[in-house]
Formats: sequence, structure tokens, C-alpha cells
Amino acid sequence: MKINVGFEMVFECPNPTPIIFNLNVHFTRVSDLIGRDALLVDPPVPMKIYRDDFGNWCTRIVAPKGSTRVRGDAIIRDSGLPDVLVPGARQTPVPDLPDETLIFLLGSRYCDTDRLSQTAWDLFGQTPPGWDRVQAICDYVHRHITFDYMQADSTRTALEAFTGRVGVCRDFTHLAVAFCRCMNIPTRYCTGYLGDIGMAPPYGPMDFAAWFEVFLDGHWYTFDARNNVPRIGRVLIARGRDAADVALSNAFGANTLTSFRVWTDQVA
Repeated sequence: MKINVGFEMVFECPNPTPIIFNLNVHFTRVSDLIGRDALLVDPPVPMKIYRDDFGNWCTRIVAPKGSTRVRGDAIIRDSGLPDVLVPGARQTPVPDLPDETLIFLLGSRYCDTDRLSQTAWDLFGQTPPGWDRVQAICDYVHRHITFDYMQADSTRTALEAFTGRVGVCRDFTHLAVAFCRCMNIPTRYCTGYLGDIGMAPPYGPMDFAAWFEVFLDGHWYTFDARNNVPRIGRVLIARGRDAADVALSNAFGANTLTSFRVWTDQVA
């Protein structure tokens, strides 16, 4: 299967403004790309590319005063298979976890595990450890939060999503990530493209999506509390502790996002 993924953003800046973008396909999918997924900036400006501490590709520019259009478009090969299900995957005791997974047990900007720990153990302490426990967390979060684009809030934490019971995919993900970490399961936040391949209409407006990965039995596995069913055609952009680590853009000055489009389409 081939999938056409891409985006277009237009920023208005009253003055020259440094911006960091996290918008390239993740390095683990580079071999699946047909061609490149280079960012195009109009008007053209110097760009510097680097890898952050989580291995994500980032691009630095200084957007000029006025309007700046940033665009990406790529074709990527995909297996066409849904997310892997491994119901027997076991939970690894904390003393046996690899060192590099430990950071994904800790609280972070949006995953306030210290404030949710007791709630998590009250809700999930009697569930079987491992895959079944993670699935129980997904089932709970999927039922607990009502999806509403109009209720998007870039500062909402996992605790606030839990108490408010409304949000978008990042809120589902933050709450599930926090609960998993409270239960001593390393969990990392993911963002990327997720179209409607294999799903029945009607389709919602296209956007970037959030999901998460847990470390069980020596492997990282994909879960999605918002959709809560295996999906086809995920294209990873970035991983981190939460949305703060994988922000699509970080601007260091006044700016307004005036236009935003995302597409994820199966190529016939």
C-alpha cells in the first residue's frame, strides 16, 4: 500500500520570528519513503535540521515579517496491516527494565502522574498486569472522555482531562499515558498521520493524530485510547514524553497560524 501524507501551514509574524518545526516523517520510517519529505518554506529562508534528544527530526528557521507558508508532501509505503495485537505480552518488573525506558515511567508536563497515581491504582490495580492492563486503561479512557474538537485546549493536563471528561486525541493519549506510567509501564507519546483507511464513513476533518506506545515483554506496542481499535496506515512523526516534546511548531515570538491543512490518502 502507498499513502500520500502531507500538510500546509501559514503563519503571520509581525517581526522576524525563530520557529522550530517537528514535521518530518520519523527516522524509523525513512526507508519506506518514496522520494524525500523535505519541508518547503515560502518565501525561502535558510533552514537547519537536527535530531532532538528523542531522535525526532527538527527544522529551524527564522520566519520573516509577514506571511510564511510551510508545506510537506510525501508518498510512503505501508504494510496495509492494522496495529499489532499481542494479548499475552507481559509487564516487565521495574528492576528489569532497560535503562532507556525509565524516562517513560516519569511524570512530565502534561502527564501529571503524581496527582493521578492513587486514582490509577484504585481503577486498575486489580487488572492482570501486562497487555490486559493497558487495554483496560484504553477502554476506560475511551469511555470516560468525550471527543470534541471545539474543546481543544493546548494547556490541558491528564488530570484536567480526567476531571473535565472532554478533549481531543492528545487528551485521550495524555490520560492513558499517565495511567500506564502510574502502573509502572513505560509509555511514550506519539504523534503522526492517521487517515481513515479501512474505516467506514462519515469521515471527520483531517488532522495530525496522537497515540501511544508501551513497553511490554521487551518490545514497544501501539495503543490508541481515542479510537480504541486497531488502525491501518499510521505514519509516525515524533515520539516523546508528552505533547510538549513533539510540538509541531515552537515559535519564539508573536505569530498567528492563519491556515492549516493535513492530508493522508491511500494512493490508488
